[in-house]
Amino acid sequence: MYMELNRELLFFFSALGAFNGLVLSLYFLFYVKPKHISTKFLGMFLLMLSIRIGKSVFFHFNRELSFHYLQLGLTACFFIGPFLFFYIKSVIQPDSNIKTSWKYHIALLLPIALVVGYLYPFKTNIELWRPFIIKTIYIQWFIYILASIYVVAPRLKMVFKGHLKITQLDVWLLSLLIGNLILLSSYYFTSFINYISGALAFSFLLYLLIVFLLFGKNRNTILFHKKNKYFDKKMDDDEASNLIEQLDAIMTKQELYKNSNLKSSDVAKKLQLSTHQFSQLLNDNLGKSFPNFINEYRIKEAKKIVLSNEQLTLEAIGYECGFNSKSTFYTVFKKIVGTTPAKFKEQF
Repeated sequence: MYMELNRELLFFFSALGAFNGLVLSLYFLFYVKPKHISTKFLGMFLLMLSIRIGKSVFFHFNRELSFHYLQLGLTACFFIGPFLFFYIKSVIQPDSNIKTSWKYHIALLLPIALVVGYLYPFKTNIELWRPFIIKTIYIQWFIYILASIYVVAPRLKMVFKGHLKITQLDVWLLSLLIGNLILLSSYYFTSFINYISGALAFSFLLYLLIVFLLFGKNRNTILFHKKNKYFDKKMDDDEASNLIEQLDAIMTKQELYKNSNLKSSDVAKKLQLSTHQFSQLLNDNLGKSFPNFINEYRIKEAKKIVLSNEQLTLEAIGYECGFNSKSTFYTVFKKIVGTTPAKFKEQF
């Protein structure tokens, strides 16, 4: 009696996770607003996971399940990694070429899945699927997880170093990556008899998503990044503050201002913003144009060198700080400091 109750509860929670995942996938694919390609990727990711998890649940409780369903679940597993990667990249790098490049991925992966499934069906080639094809699918999934980590790593690195405040987006993406690693491990390192643990892990990940959707202060940030053109033109204050902190860290540590040919697009790329969005950040939140913003860093550096280096001429200091001419250096210096470089040097 006790064992039967445990079995029924196990089936209920694992099957409920698969069903809820299916419902959420349809919501993201067809109903969520505003519509954006990242929500489509999230929907496809959840759909592939739900099919894979659903297969695991029903096979765990019914070993007579048709081989067609087993093969369908494993084929869906082949696309979990790609859609995870597409989703994270479309959120973190909204201005990347993911809107077109994902089609080439699918155009390559889909024929492979269909041809292998047709020529070597699971029902008559169990010894080939276990372990070779199945392990290949898991390895491919792991590779896409690594690629996703590579995409999100620069942002998380800035968070861990304290240069950027952690947001709901960071928590969600980190949870998503860890959850995928747990899911993959539960399938790869356990026997097919016990991999119901994967279904339970998926249920936990799914309910975490639901918590973000229901109770998150800025729940849209887990669907697509606010750097996206689909958001209001005025950037959120917290988002702008985080970006400004990150911008200052980049400018100070990498000394980008020393490049006399520096363009706003170069700095925008470092922040993973479009050039227009970066200009908007400077104008709306700092009240500065790009030249003024860069020149302030150059003059700040020039003042340090003037006071600490007796060997360099003022002209050389200007070139060292990123100015491309002596006249420009003198003009900008006087405009910001209120006096010429020579008089500033005399005063100190």
